[in-house]
Amino acid sequence: MSADHPAGAVESRSGRIGRWLLSRPDGTFLRWLFRGMVAATVTVLAMDLVELRSAHRSDVPELGPWGEPAMRDVLPPAREGGGAAPGRDAAPSVTGATFDGPARFELVRGGRLRLDGAIDPGSADRFAEEVAVRGDYVETVVLSSPGGSVRDALEIGRLIREQGYATEVEPEGYCASSCPLIFAAGVERRATNSSAIGVHQVFSTGIQEVTGIEGMDNAQRTSAEVQRYLIDMGIDPRVWIHAMETPPTELFYFSADELVELDLATEVAAADS
Repeated sequence: MSADHPAGAVESRSGRIGRWLLSRPDGTFLRWLFRGMVAATVTVLAMDLVELRSAHRSDVPELGPWGEPAMRDVLPPAREGGGAAPGRDAAPSVTGATFDGPARFELVRGGRLRLDGAIDPGSADRFAEEVAVRGDYVETVVLSSPGGSVRDALEIGRLIREQGYATEVEPEGYCASSCPLIFAAGVERRATNSSAIGVHQVFSTGIQEVTGIEGMDNAQRTSAEVQRYLIDMGIDPRVWIHAMETPPTELFYFSADELVELDLATEVAAADS
């Protein structure tokens, strides 16, 4: 406080604001009061939204960048009550090297077109380009993938069926999440009792934030489309019941008997045959 001003000459900030409000017409006062209430309401809503988004992110399962199961040293656990991967006492170890990047396509001997890697958005377009160039040489599409984009998997599968290709998961091969949808498209679908073929719930994930309601709606629409697709492919739609019952962080591995019973595979050979 300056020595040039007596104490009574200096008003408190609250005193000045109070006298200013009292000197205003009633309409002005009410407008200021309303604006203050609106500002407080917006602040509270913003804090609630941040809290809701934080809670939503904490519930997001650990998945890869395109929704495929996150790969560690071992496969995700089998669903409780579903047993381990077919023909094994426990989930098999995987190197993870095959799954480090997006889907890659390589034509090898015997008319076998290998699909290795995660099914990223755009992989269906790349597969169509591969078929346009080398499709006449392809007889079988060999799958090794942790899954990913359901939309791309469905498009790849429809093209496989249109071309009349067979599909295959090799001994101790891995085909999970949306990958079995591609496997289901083969006119012949070959696996072994050591092939790990698993499904789980559809989960909306990506860069764009979605609310719980939006994510549920997207998942339901996708599940309905998948069931229609499986029926079109001649696969028992009970395949997708196992998917809907299994959390996104786990996988339901089909046994050799289930693969045949549900028409998901037309042939399940012994791994050493």
